[in-house]
Amino acid sequence: MKKLQVTLTIAGALATVLTLSACSTNDSMSGMNHDSGSSESSSSPSFAAEHNDSDTSFASGMAMHHMQAIQMSDVLLAKYGIDERVTALAEKIKAAQTPEIDTLNGWLEAWGEPPVSMGAMESHDMGNMSGTMSEEDMNALDAATGNEANTLFLTQMIEHHKGAVEMAQEEIDSGSNPDAIAMAKKIISDQTAEITEMEEHLATL
Repeated sequence: MKKLQVTLTIAGALATVLTLSACSTNDSMSGMNHDSGSSESSSSPSFAAEHNDSDTSFASGMAMHHMQAIQMSDVLLAKYGIDERVTALAEKIKAAQTPEIDTLNGWLEAWGEPPVSMGAMESHDMGNMSGTMSEEDMNALDAATGNEANTLFLTQMIEHHKGAVEMAQEEIDSGSNPDAIAMAKKIISDQTAEITEMEEHLATL
């Protein structure tokens, strides 16, 4: 009887060892599969793998350009007695350009470049960027009221959009990153349509 108990004990111990070994093997294989997936992901083509100086300039410059457009929109939206169409346009600009800023900054970080902040935008000489407003322009918009504010905002934003279209075309002509070029094409399409919309509003104010 004692011999049988010893045999059963040994058999049970062997079964435990085999079970632990199988679990360890499964965990190891699972880890290997996960690592393999990570390796494939890191080696697959991505937006960070292909870019040139034009892509970097586009991402940085357009982020600042967008930030000023949002700043202009915020100035207008803080006013009373503004035409509903102009208010709707300002809200539309903010809704479209805010996520684009996040995307542009994400690219810059992936490329090892500093992201753009509102502070950096305000300290930058915006006069060197196509279509941007000077400090005097922004002060004029801030001081304007009623229909004067409607007209000034639309006039300024048309020029601002034209500048963005020029910057986007430069990216299409000189950039190499496919995602950045795709955004540039979208900016041209979206903002050209908004220029037409703003010109129509100006004609009927």
